[in-house]
Amino acid sequence: MRKILERLHENKKLSKEEAREILKRISFKEFSDTHLVGFLSVFQMRGITLDELQGFREALMDRCLKIDFSEFDTIDMCGTGGDGKNTFNISTLASFIVAGAGYKVAKHGNYGVSSVSGSSNVLEAMGYKFTNDEKVLKDQLKIANITFLHAPLFHHAMAAVGPVRKEMKMKTFFNMLGPLVNPSEPKNQLTGVFSRELARLYQYFFQKQINKKYAVIYDLDGYDEISLTSDFILRDNRGEHLFSPQDLGLKKIEQDEIFGGNTVEEAVAIFRNIIDGKGTEAQNNVVCANAAMAIKIMNNDKISFAACFEEAKESLLGGKAKKSLKMII
Repeated sequence: MRKILERLHENKKLSKEEAREILKRISFKEFSDTHLVGFLSVFQMRGITLDELQGFREALMDRCLKIDFSEFDTIDMCGTGGDGKNTFNISTLASFIVAGAGYKVAKHGNYGVSSVSGSSNVLEAMGYKFTNDEKVLKDQLKIANITFLHAPLFHHAMAAVGPVRKEMKMKTFFNMLGPLVNPSEPKNQLTGVFSRELARLYQYFFQKQINKKYAVIYDLDGYDEISLTSDFILRDNRGEHLFSPQDLGLKKIEQDEIFGGNTVEEAVAIFRNIIDGKGTEAQNNVVCANAAMAIKIMNNDKISFAACFEEAKESLLGGKAKKSLKMII
């Protein structure tokens, strides 16, 4: 590891094969925590290359416990996290809204690292039991239209660096990898990222996936989802697009209107309030906007965003999203 760190600190890049090999060795716990911190910190100081991203991803998938959901047409709605905004759990709520609207959601997630509460934190606090039992996961998809894949149960490398990431309390390249390593490899994906450069890398990556329908979101205020606080960039199969909240037929909101609380307990209370249909207009519009974008992907852009938004709104306010949540818990 010392020689690798010396190379990286000289601003040299890893080839795809080198990145793949080093992450495999990390997954076997060959290095000390000090070396891991040094390695993870390098990519805080400089951007990650496409070769490095692909190599790291291949290493995780090589050792991943795979799940076969090929009988379903699923979508994952998973942001990178690491935007430091501490919003409520927007993508998780949006996932239940999409499931309530009748689409199959295979959500990949983890505990929060740079925020108070990640998707795993809030679902665990509400009583959801993490599992990697394929039959249980498939039953959840059949009955509730949604299942949750808790990353450490499927990825040995993520489990190996979990304590170090928790101690660092900052985003690392594992945040960048999270949305790319869903163990079920869904054909549809809505992904938010924390930087414009990463959005570009994700688009290059997804373009190489056969029959992949995707949209990558980067909000210009720095959010890894549609926040409605500013314009956002969307990269999809057709290219790059810039949208404002007004382009979606929605009002711009203030950042404090989507604050997620200071504790897991506060995050859960906000989550429950929204899924109970008691959210503010700003909260409801944000989760429904993100859900609508996912619904649009699932429909091959054949219906308007406005129609998708109405589907999402009906799922949330009509209690369908809450029903999906109750079913998996």
